[in-house]
Amino acid sequence: MSDRLQAAAAAHQGILCTADATRLAVDSNALARLVGSGTLVRVRRGAYVVADTWAHATPERRLDLCTRAVLRARATTAEAATHQSALAVHGLPLYGVPVDVVDLAGAVSRVRRASGVRVHPADPSLDVVEVDGCRAVSVEVALAQVVLRHGREAALVPADRALASGTADLGRLVALAARLVESSRSAVRAERWLREADAASESVGETRTRLLLTDLGHDVRSQVPIADSSGVVFARVDFLLGEKVIVEFDGLMKYADAAGREALAAEKQREDLLRSLGYEVVRLTWADLARPKRVEALIRSAMRRVEARSHHRTA
Repeated sequence: MSDRLQAAAAAHQGILCTADATRLAVDSNALARLVGSGTLVRVRRGAYVVADTWAHATPERRLDLCTRAVLRARATTAEAATHQSALAVHGLPLYGVPVDVVDLAGAVSRVRRASGVRVHPADPSLDVVEVDGCRAVSVEVALAQVVLRHGREAALVPADRALASGTADLGRLVALAARLVESSRSAVRAERWLREADAASESVGETRTRLLLTDLGHDVRSQVPIADSSGVVFARVDFLLGEKVIVEFDGLMKYADAAGREALAAEKQREDLLRSLGYEVVRLTWADLARPKRVEALIRSAMRRVEARSHHRTA
C-alpha cells in the first residue's frame, strides 16, 4: 500500500472508502489486489479497514470500524449510526446483540436491509451527535433502542458503563424508551429493566453476574467495602449477599508470569482475611454464568456454612 494511501487510512482510524482511493488515483483493481494480499479487509461494499487494525480489534471495535467505514463510504450527512452500532461508536461494551449488521438512520420510509446494512427511518426528534468524526445517535437514544429490540441484558451491559462514565442519565433514558414505543406494556417492561442499571458495575462479567444473582432471588449489593477488626477497609468486593456471603466474578486472569503469581498471592491473602472475619467467598467464572443451578447451589452452600458458624458461636 502506498504511503499516501496509508496516510489517508491513518487519518480515519485505519478506514478507507473507494472515494478515498479514487482521489489518490488508486483504482478498483488496485484495491482488490490489496484485499487479496491481506493488506486491507473489505468490510462492506466500498468500505475497507487496514488488516492489522481489524485483526487486533475486539468485536465491539470491529462493529465501530465497520460502522464508520460504511458511513464514510455512503458519504451522506443524512445518516447516523443507531442501536448497537451507535453504542460501539461511543465505545461502550456490548453483549447479546448482533455485531455483523450495521444499523443506521436515514432517509427511508421503512426499514431496509441490504449487504449487512440496516437503515431505519430517521426520527428528527432524536439527538444525533458526532463522535470522532462519525455521526451517531446519542448514548441514551441508542440504549433505549437496544433495550426495546434486544432486551434487558443487552441494554444493561452498556448502560452500566454509560451511567458510570456520566454519558447517560437514567431518567432521560427511561423517558426515551417510553417515547419510542406505542405499547404501554413494553414501556413499563423497559423501564423496569433500565432501573436495574448500576453504575457501580466495573465490567461486562460483573453486570451479568449481578443480573443472574437478582434472577435467583438474592438481594445484591455491589462494590461493598469490607473493613478488618480495627475498622480499616482492606477490600472492596464485587457483591455481598446478606451480611457474610461474598460473590466475586473472575474474568480471564493469567498468573503465569511473576506479576501474575504475585497478584495471585495477594488475592489469596485477601481472601484468607475475609474468611477469618466470617465471610464466605463464592467465585464465579464466565462458564458459571450459563449454569444458574450450579451458582445457586454454591451460594446456598456458602449460606449454610455462615449459618452453621453463627449457631456454633451462640451454642
